[in-house]
Amino acid sequence: MVEPTISPDSMIAYVFPGQGSQFVGMGRDLYQSSSRARQVFDQADEALGFPISRLCFEGPEEILRETVHAQPAILTVSIACLRATTQLNGTPRPSFVAGHSLGEYTALVYASVLDFSSAVRLVRERGRLMQEAGAIRPGSMAAIIGLDETSVNEICVQTGAQIANINCSGQVVISGTREAVARCMDLARSQGAAGVVPLQVSGAFHSDLMEPAVEGMANAISRVDFRAPEVPIVANSTATPVTTVEQIKQELLDQLCRCVRWQPSVEYMVNAGVSTFFEIGPGVVLTKLIKRIARKAQALNIGELVSVRTMNSDLPG
Repeated sequence: MVEPTISPDSMIAYVFPGQGSQFVGMGRDLYQSSSRARQVFDQADEALGFPISRLCFEGPEEILRETVHAQPAILTVSIACLRATTQLNGTPRPSFVAGHSLGEYTALVYASVLDFSSAVRLVRERGRLMQEAGAIRPGSMAAIIGLDETSVNEICVQTGAQIANINCSGQVVISGTREAVARCMDLARSQGAAGVVPLQVSGAFHSDLMEPAVEGMANAISRVDFRAPEVPIVANSTATPVTTVEQIKQELLDQLCRCVRWQPSVEYMVNAGVSTFFEIGPGVVLTKLIKRIARKAQALNIGELVSVRTMNSDLPG
């Protein structure tokens, strides 16, 4: 079993963003300024057989937003950011790594479970299978703001929707058939939700409607070489570390149809001693969530060249 690395001063964790963090132009400054980041983009283009780098830098946005493209694009930019940081100023060893849904694959690359080329191909297949499952069993998702998990779960039981993400206190995402999600949204409003936000997604992710993707994903996973992690990985579906290859493979299948337990994952790491989180990759979604979950912890985003250059200066101590 891999044990956490405990610093006498402070424990840190690296966290990696999921789908929805993409934007046109992401990673371009890294590509232009870091030879190691450039190698990552070139490697992704070669592994996928098309220029994912150009899609990241130039769009168009509607193509980048598609699940089959957004997932490998975000993984590529996150790893490019990590490699650029290592080149420019080094990176301290984290005690834990974790990723939100898709971001779990980025965590696996950092922890040396998967090599990058294998991971980017696997993530593209994941995106394809999820997009296909969304067409076979159509559904939708919505964020419920201002109700606690128990209240949202009671509404889901009444409507047939499922909790897909526990992001932070007062922010729970639901998933299911369009009819179930619509009924859930109506009930949430009637019970005093501060906000109900439909999400622009191609399917009911992290619900039973993703079941058609599981067999294909299991086949894809069986063709890839996995290694034991060098750093504990806090899993989405359990909010506890996975430390063996078999646990990791099962987690990658489980997270397709099960809830992403992000708030409990962050709380696990904080309770284990983590006081500083670095979100590595595009966007600031996880940074904002962590600041709401653990107000005493430091949460910083490393996603563009300016933040890459200053990472070590942001460390405590």
